[in-house]
Amino acid sequence: MAAVALTPEQITERYRYWRPRLLFAMVIGYAAFYLTRRSISHVMPVLQLELGLDKADIGLLGTLFYLVYGASKFFSGLLSDRCSARWFMGCGLIATGVLNIVFTLCHSWSALLVVWTLNGFFQGWGWPPCARLLTSWYSRNERGFWWGCWNTSINLGGALVPLLSGWLAVSQGWQAALLLPGAVGIAIGIWLCWQLRDKPATLGLPPVGEWRRDPLELWQLQHSPPSTLRHILRRDILANRTIWLLSVSYVLVYLIRIALNDWGTLWLTETHGVSLLAANATLSLFELGGVIGALFAGWGSDLLFRGQRAPVILLFACGLFISMAALWLAPVHHPALLSVSFFSLGFFVFGPQMLIGLAAAEYSHKDAPGTVTGFLALFAYLGAALAGWPLAKLMQDYGWPGFFALLTAAAGCIGLLLMPLLIAGLNRLRFKQAP
Repeated sequence: MAAVALTPEQITERYRYWRPRLLFAMVIGYAAFYLTRRSISHVMPVLQLELGLDKADIGLLGTLFYLVYGASKFFSGLLSDRCSARWFMGCGLIATGVLNIVFTLCHSWSALLVVWTLNGFFQGWGWPPCARLLTSWYSRNERGFWWGCWNTSINLGGALVPLLSGWLAVSQGWQAALLLPGAVGIAIGIWLCWQLRDKPATLGLPPVGEWRRDPLELWQLQHSPPSTLRHILRRDILANRTIWLLSVSYVLVYLIRIALNDWGTLWLTETHGVSLLAANATLSLFELGGVIGALFAGWGSDLLFRGQRAPVILLFACGLFISMAALWLAPVHHPALLSVSFFSLGFFVFGPQMLIGLAAAEYSHKDAPGTVTGFLALFAYLGAALAGWPLAKLMQDYGWPGFFALLTAAAGCIGLLLMPLLIAGLNRLRFKQAP
């Protein structure tokens, strides 16, 4: 049925029916992507002993994965803006589940590298469809809340993986820690193909900005005329200074986040002598802090700053700098204090991680959320790749103090990079409010 044939009551009823269901499906689906992505990180101490790996080997595995993953996010972003979100996301999750299972059947280091790098390619199919749905079904003046709720999928998957993988690796062997996530990924991928829907227009609904009468959303819609992909890339992304500031900041955010995720378990076991299960439990608190931080960042930017994301990103960057410096310089050895430190780091790193992607989608063309967030992913996973082999080489020369010194400096630079964005955002807000 065409959208014009629907009454306002029917439009409202359909939006209220589909929006929570789509959010639930995206949260479960992307958490499953994380389950099949992070499954290897938290069994790495066991895998390291069984295969005789050094830090450079572990770093190479992470670097190859993240380079391919970042490139895949970009190219899948280009495709996802023109394909059905349900099939794109669902089939990608099925493929990653299959590759988790195949990984357990490999017996050589080279085969493991190839399979896990291929997993990185299909992992890139998860995020762009979510960006498209989040910008299509939820309006600008409320999107921080909904985007923050979706962002909990990252932390739900990230918190579940250390506990599940650590327990399975200890009790059943590292292969079991990848088999179960693989099976779960396949099942949820099939469910996503049935559960997700595409843009509101496919269900006969008007744009969400019209339904909610959101002036910021309507402004972006009016300034997003129909364009070719080439034109959008050139004018709205490559020539957009704001997108470049956000992209460079993303390198640093992901360097910190992935470094703590990938090396945190090893640091805790090596320097503090904690067990694998205890170390993974501490990393789960990092993810729990991320859940609360992302929700607070999204709601705060909606309620306190009227949809402007830069002030909240800057506040979180300051908190991240202080938390990272404290973990580096303070003599923290008590398990409870370490847990609090990782919780604090998760709180402050996942706020900017969530808001930078959201801000990029709102500063670009309305019809290109997958494309612009895919472009940011090139930089995000450059940062993630730097957290692999390059960071491992730095640690070989400077040890763990060099590790924390680099991450603390990166946290400080995030705030400096985003100062121009804060000033521009405040000026734009004053301009729109002028009579």
